[in-house]
Amino acid sequence: MIIEKLKALAAQDKDVNITTRRHLHAHPELSYVEHNTSQYVQDMLTQMGIPYTILATTGVVGIIRGNNADSKCIALRADMDALPIQEENNVPYKSTITGVMHACGHDVHTTCLLGAARILNATKNEWEGSIKLIFQPGEEKNPGGASIMIREGVLHNPAPAAILGLHVHPGLQVGKLSYRSGMVMASADELYITLHSKGGHAAAPHLTTDAILAAAHITVGLQQVVSRWNNAFNPCIISITSIQGGNTTNVLPSKVQLMGTLRCMNEAWRTQAHKLITNYVTQTALSMGITANVHIDIGYPHVWNDATITQQAKAAAMQYIDSALVEETELRMGAEDFGYYSHQIPGTFFRLGVMNAAKGITSGVHTPTFDVDEDAIELGVGIMAWMGVSMLQNV
Repeated sequence: MIIEKLKALAAQDKDVNITTRRHLHAHPELSYVEHNTSQYVQDMLTQMGIPYTILATTGVVGIIRGNNADSKCIALRADMDALPIQEENNVPYKSTITGVMHACGHDVHTTCLLGAARILNATKNEWEGSIKLIFQPGEEKNPGGASIMIREGVLHNPAPAAILGLHVHPGLQVGKLSYRSGMVMASADELYITLHSKGGHAAAPHLTTDAILAAAHITVGLQQVVSRWNNAFNPCIISITSIQGGNTTNVLPSKVQLMGTLRCMNEAWRTQAHKLITNYVTQTALSMGITANVHIDIGYPHVWNDATITQQAKAAAMQYIDSALVEETELRMGAEDFGYYSHQIPGTFFRLGVMNAAKGITSGVHTPTFDVDEDAIELGVGIMAWMGVSMLQNV
């Protein structure tokens, strides 16, 4: 059976794939400048004999054509960029780039897709259809590499019937997978608020307008947008994460800047929330004699996992590993630009367990001590390949 062959090939290539992951981890690149990573992926695909094209400057799109290749197509996606974090792990494959680290597992994602490509290419005479390999830049930074890839045609020629994406999960034990239908991750918009006032001496506030006080009212009051305008059963978060203004004790500043984030899982509410935030900030500032500029940098949409595709993917996982090792992914308010794909075509975004407390591998993503149990890579490679083949049989 093809599933057993894919398992055997994933096990056979374990050391090769770990070497790939360690190379990528040691040579991270930030969003939209993944030039060396892109070239590495291109070189690997060339060695495998897999044709590819370039999109979004550093994105790589490969295609593996099985039997009756034009009958249907499934897309498998991995992101490639790293984060501006100084790594603190003392490991042989530690980042060699000062201040840049694969702290979100994109090195693992790229490795899993390259590994899956290798075994899919080796078995292409044993399955029908085509599998599109999407190596995507810029997941960590607006506007999101997925949006650029889509704009440049990644979902055409051929058009995938569905798309699958994998993400490491440091809270899930190695050897496990998790899936969830429907909403699974939030949209993410960045809030930038600038308050302009008539500053002056702190001992004479009646001769000034107080932007610090206005910032305090706005910070507290914005929570009313969620608590009084949003349905309590609709997940949403507004967080003000920075207030910058003033530099001494006896001067009220003439400018105060706030930054924050809005996270939603409903696009209609998200649009309404933008208007409510803007109105609340400007009207509150105006009531205190202050002018406000509100800029909302619109980020990724929420990730929506298609129910049918997710159920098929979960069923495939239960064929590949013991069903007791397949869990339900929890809702989370983090964001992922996979949401762009999932709002265009049916898709599912699932989790690969990488935690191993016995080895001390427990740190969360986006931390300087994040790492993975590399035993997870064999499963990641095999399940990506098997879900692609399995999905071609079902869509």
